[in-house]
Amino acid sequence: MAKISLDRTDFKILHYLQNSGRLSNAELAEKVDLSPSPCLRRVKSLEQLGIIRRYAAIVDARAVGLPINIFVNVSLHNQERRSLEQFEARVAGYEEVMECYLMTGSFDYMLRIVVPDLESYEQFLAEKLTTTPGVSNIQSSFTLKQVVYKTELPLRSAGS
Repeated sequence: MAKISLDRTDFKILHYLQNSGRLSNAELAEKVDLSPSPCLRRVKSLEQLGIIRRYAAIVDARAVGLPINIFVNVSLHNQERRSLEQFEARVAGYEEVMECYLMTGSFDYMLRIVVPDLESYEQFLAEKLTTTPGVSNIQSSFTLKQVVYKTELPLRSAGS
């Protein structure tokens, strides 16, 4: 994706929407010192450019019975494009997989898995991950405590 030129007002809009996606356009316009019509045009433009990809509620995983986070390192038998694409397509369909990253280093992928208990993770491994074509090695690390969790990108670092 080519770098898109954003001004200070765009960064303000992104800041407020990242912290409260339920702000009304009028509230947002007031916070960024615009009238509602130009503010709405800017938000629509940010959406059309793909900078704002979607809106979502952040749900407390523990409160809904999903307290276990596992980071899983996965190595494949080979790193041919077809193997990578097949793996990525398969894991994208697993509801337990919250994040998946293609990595550099000693393993090919890092996954973040969320499950209600250890038995569910064992079932996920046995029925899904170990049966995924191309997987040669799996290493799991269980989280003890979430220390930092952010959803707001550090836009000041990006030029705001």
